[in-house]
Amino acid sequence: MSGALKEVRNRIKSVQSTQQITKAMKMVSAAKLRRAQDAIIQMRPYAQKLQEMLGNIVGNAEGDINLALAKERPVEKVLIILITSDRGLCGGYNSNLIKLAKLDIKEKYADQFAKGNVTILPLGKRGYEHFLKNKYKVVDRFWDIFSDLTFEHVVAAAKYAMDAFSKGEVDAVDLIYSEFKNAATQKFIAEPYLPVKKSQPEKGNTKADFIFEPGKEVLLQELMPKILNTQLYKAVLDSHASEHGARMTAMDKATDNAQELLKALKISYNRARQAAITTELTEIVSGAAALQG
Repeated sequence: MSGALKEVRNRIKSVQSTQQITKAMKMVSAAKLRRAQDAIIQMRPYAQKLQEMLGNIVGNAEGDINLALAKERPVEKVLIILITSDRGLCGGYNSNLIKLAKLDIKEKYADQFAKGNVTILPLGKRGYEHFLKNKYKVVDRFWDIFSDLTFEHVVAAAKYAMDAFSKGEVDAVDLIYSEFKNAATQKFIAEPYLPVKKSQPEKGNTKADFIFEPGKEVLLQELMPKILNTQLYKAVLDSHASEHGARMTAMDKATDNAQELLKALKISYNRARQAAITTELTEIVSGAAALQG
């Protein structure tokens, strides 16, 4: 019986140690989430307005200027920008993004994938390792972006995608990321990144009338890459906040589960100890009775 008691004691110590780790990770994630949440909340209105403005301007271009990044052509080669995290222990966050990427390929680019014309550009170690392991074509350049998350590093990844599209190396670029809602909720999104989509005016609304200074083509050639840089940076910030929210929630649940397990183990330990005491008392009484007999 002493062996069983020792085993339960060791399990209790192990679960207590694990619970301390999950509590600490929850607190760290909560602190990081606060900073990441502030960053995306400040960035989101600016990025959304720029994206809306870009769609309106492209929609008003009427084909009179050459917009390389808005040019639609038959899709033969595809680039998927996938934003995951570097680390795990954040519930189903990374697996959901990877599943969405595969679903996007299956539903939209099955023919291109069969021909080997789908490439993954991963931002984040988890997505990079998964698709490299599963023999996908992977861009091995920007996966460590979260080790030093800056606007300049995101711009380098955006420029890679824009250059590939402009040169005709790819005909479509999709962006897959997690939009931050709150600590417990993330929305997994797959959306077109290139070519730039034109905004369609709602019924009853007239097209926006822009006055361009300098000329329309000069302005757009300068403005379009900047807005696309901002769009990708906003997606990266969204994903960064989503990761910490998912990890904080996962560690909170793990801490609660550890507490429930501790309760069950302590009950088992007390029962085993009581059984051992009862057995010892029985042996003592039996021995005493034998001596008296």
